[in-house]
Amino acid sequence: MNQKDTSSIIANAEENLLHTYNRYPVVWDRGEDVYLVDTEGNRYLDFAAGIAVMALGYSNEEYKDALKNQIDKVTHVSNLFYTKPVADAAERLKKISGMDRVFFTNSGAEAIEGAIKSARKWAFARDGHTDHEIVAMQHSFHGRTMGALSVTGTEKYRAPFEPLIPGIRFADFNDIESVKAVVNEKTCAILVEAVQGEGGIYPATPEFMEGLDQLRKEHDLLLIFDEIQCGMGRCGQYFAWQHYGIRPDIMTSAKGLGCGVPVGAFLMTERVAELSLKPGDHGTTYGGNPFVCAAVDKVIEIMEREDIPGHVREVSAYLTERLQALAEEKDSIKDVRGLGLFCGLELSVPVGDVVTKAREKGLIVITAGSNVLRLVPPLVIEKKHVDEMIAKLSECL
Repeated sequence: MNQKDTSSIIANAEENLLHTYNRYPVVWDRGEDVYLVDTEGNRYLDFAAGIAVMALGYSNEEYKDALKNQIDKVTHVSNLFYTKPVADAAERLKKISGMDRVFFTNSGAEAIEGAIKSARKWAFARDGHTDHEIVAMQHSFHGRTMGALSVTGTEKYRAPFEPLIPGIRFADFNDIESVKAVVNEKTCAILVEAVQGEGGIYPATPEFMEGLDQLRKEHDLLLIFDEIQCGMGRCGQYFAWQHYGIRPDIMTSAKGLGCGVPVGAFLMTERVAELSLKPGDHGTTYGGNPFVCAAVDKVIEIMEREDIPGHVREVSAYLTERLQALAEEKDSIKDVRGLGLFCGLELSVPVGDVVTKAREKGLIVITAGSNVLRLVPPLVIEKKHVDEMIAKLSECL
């Protein structure tokens, strides 16, 4: 295709799609390894991975064959029946997470909805009250549905849609005293990202996670960990909370869980499941269908066999070293932070300008918050890709 064709596609999309995204003026045609190719044949190094989704990159033939094979069998039968892919995927996800029960959803936001319902049902079954509260974090992001918005700690996202669900209190991330200040006899759960993503790429401190664990014991409440963006190997463990050794009662997953197919999940311990959702309490028509579960099953199989978390630890150490060296050269980099291949560069220059310049040089990066450059590449990148990214980013800065 040529520039005229690209312009026509963009114009067609703008005429027909609801304008809820400010899309970049590029039309993707295909992916190759850890690169994206646009409709004019230009090749870009991808350090966004579809917002931390394409963990295995774009050329894993084993993954693609698993989906093609499942299409030839059956893609959907509803949750009124059993299928082998959902049973296998749940078993693998339980194994890498150390959790006991799995519910597959269609998205991360739906996983958050399920986690909220699970916590409130658990508390209701325990004491019969319906006025329980959940503590969430300021500057957090959990999704765009009404329930997920209710626990998202960013006022500009919530304000146009209020009133949202009641009983939500907000505390400051990495400040255990602020959490203690809002926990009371009505609190049934604390919801937290082990690494805040949209809030600016801030990992939780060990002291904060330990403090949350202590509050759980003292008040007999639940810990819900949102692992939608920071999980599935991105931070060098299958799930970021595993760095801290603090096991959640409920956790959510999505993004890299399916590496491109729309799938999420919430998981819980047996202790929670015994008092939580029962037949009739929750459901989904598409969630956990054989097509998406064939993807989940294959993704986890590949990650285990290839030790993707181990690879992330190795290549992320090199990435951090190169980023810190770049920060010493560039006054525009105020801070380098993150965990594994979930990195943020806090900039003193307009981050949108850097994103635009990077794209012009064949590098795809995205933002987090108002002034943070977010680096969330496919987990299969090599050191040579880090070097290529650093060279391009250095020119942009």
